[in-house]
Amino acid sequence: MNTMENQNDQDGQEPLKPHKPIETDYAKHQEDPGPSREAVHEYDKNGAAVALKWIIPVLIIALLIYWLFFK
Repeated sequence: MNTMENQNDQDGQEPLKPHKPIETDYAKHQEDPGPSREAVHEYDKNGAAVALKWIIPVLIIALLIYWLFFK
């Protein structure tokens, strides 16, 4: 049985590691810091998610109707 860990080892990649917590003391962990709070909680003011949330389901339904009735 080939698990994901074994597959990563065989491909020459390092095994998966847990995520680092948000960095609060950069000076203490300067050698290997975690992500900053701003990077994790960044506000997306001009993102495409709002538009895509409506466009993708409408397109899927329209293509499904086309496929069912016109093919």
